[in-house]
Amino acid sequence: MNNNNNVVALDLPIPEISDLPEDTRKYFEICQEKLGMVPNVLTAYSQNLPQLEGFTRLYNELMLGEGELTKLEREMVAVVVSSENKCFYCLVAHGAAVRVLSGDPMLGEHLVMNYRSAKLDPRQRAMLDFASHLTRSPATVAEQEIQALRDAGFSDRAIWDLSNLVGFYNMSNRVAIASDMQPNPEYHSQSR
Repeated sequence: MNNNNNVVALDLPIPEISDLPEDTRKYFEICQEKLGMVPNVLTAYSQNLPQLEGFTRLYNELMLGEGELTKLEREMVAVVVSSENKCFYCLVAHGAAVRVLSGDPMLGEHLVMNYRSAKLDPRQRAMLDFASHLTRSPATVAEQEIQALRDAGFSDRAIWDLSNLVGFYNMSNRVAIASDMQPNPEYHSQSR
């Protein structure tokens, strides 16, 4: 076992990749091939394999599954939720993804600091306004917020997917913050 202090501040029994079950090792190898790294969030979750499986299944469905939201829009939501929560890990990781997917290094920075200052189309603005509101004041979300999304062209299914995405990143942010999860150094220089 290797307690990798570069991943989280908690004293967790994080296993070496070679000690993981074959299916998990293969998943990590795919990450290494596609991303050039195994994201630290996966390394941290590897100390509890049922949680790792649940996390990755939900992440993959929300971020890569079928739906009306583009990959870039999903990453933009992750950044705005993480900005509201001040989650360093997710801001760095998903900010890098926004830079890569958009080809615009400034967009990721705008979303991190204040999405309201970014040049967004009306659909994106409505989506991020909703993500921010649902994160900051979930009990105050009412029909007017849902109608604003409909008016911007979102179907009720897309609103469902967006709400799940916002919920997922609020959960992930809280785990990353509580464990002082550190982003992989590779994220800092992507698309700069």
